[in-house]
Amino acid sequence: MDTKSHLLTLLDWDASQIQQSINLAIELKSNLKSSGPETSRQGRTIAMYFEKPSLRTISTFQIGITQLGGNSIQLNPQSIGLGTREPVEDVARCVGRWADCLVIRCFDQSLVEDFAKFSGIPVINALTDDFHPCQALALGQTIQEHLGALNGKTVTFVGDGNNVANSIGIMCAKLGMHFKLACPNGYEQSARIISEINNLNKVSGGSYERYDNAQDAVKTTDLIYTDVWASMGQEEEQVERAKIFMPFQVNDELIAIAGPDCLVTHCLPAHRGEEISASVMDMAKNVCFDEAENRLHAQKAVMKLLIQK
Repeated sequence: MDTKSHLLTLLDWDASQIQQSINLAIELKSNLKSSGPETSRQGRTIAMYFEKPSLRTISTFQIGITQLGGNSIQLNPQSIGLGTREPVEDVARCVGRWADCLVIRCFDQSLVEDFAKFSGIPVINALTDDFHPCQALALGQTIQEHLGALNGKTVTFVGDGNNVANSIGIMCAKLGMHFKLACPNGYEQSARIISEINNLNKVSGGSYERYDNAQDAVKTTDLIYTDVWASMGQEEEQVERAKIFMPFQVNDELIAIAGPDCLVTHCLPAHRGEEISASVMDMAKNVCFDEAENRLHAQKAVMKLLIQK
């Protein structure tokens, strides 16, 4: 199976596949509200392997495959013992004989890629330390619903240049959007990711800019995005990061600079009073709960595109 038969990273999908997925998500959302769930993937099963905690991702994949007529099973990492009790390639080959799709949330991107290599079924990256493609697709759906066509829109990510920032930056570059990252020095995205984004922008007409302060970054933008300052696995750095990132808090003063038409969102869970103020979390222009809702439909679209009837 080639990389387009999986969702390992949005680097593997071309602009048309990304846009098709977003359009399908909007269609599935509309159809659910007007006609109820469909049964296009009746009898299909997704297996879910989660090494990290989850509320939105695990719930929306389970509900999503149910709304498509299929079902899900949960694989327990402790019971499987990848790399200790049994090699990854053997587990992948077994799961590939039983399930129709494998959804993985883990630390190392290489594990997602190994499952894709050996399982023989579509593999969906539900978050790794490097990428979070499902979150980016849900954002794309949310922006399109609120602001129309994505081409030419500007997203400003305020905070750590993390896995979410990587996937959003890649999506923007693929679709001819403008991506800005405002973060403290030393917390930017990797040189490899920046190079990938800049190369994509040469084709799409998008752009990439990096700022060392949030105020300049948000002066011209359609949407401000933020995330927790310490991602899963970085909990020991929480206190230190809070001091470093406090000037990058998304608060009322920053929103005022961005202007009245600028939207704001957060991938959740949010730490009110840290990366985002409570007042901004409760603003009408905060579309984070629309985005959370759209995780369901964005992931349904991915499953429908990847899982055969």
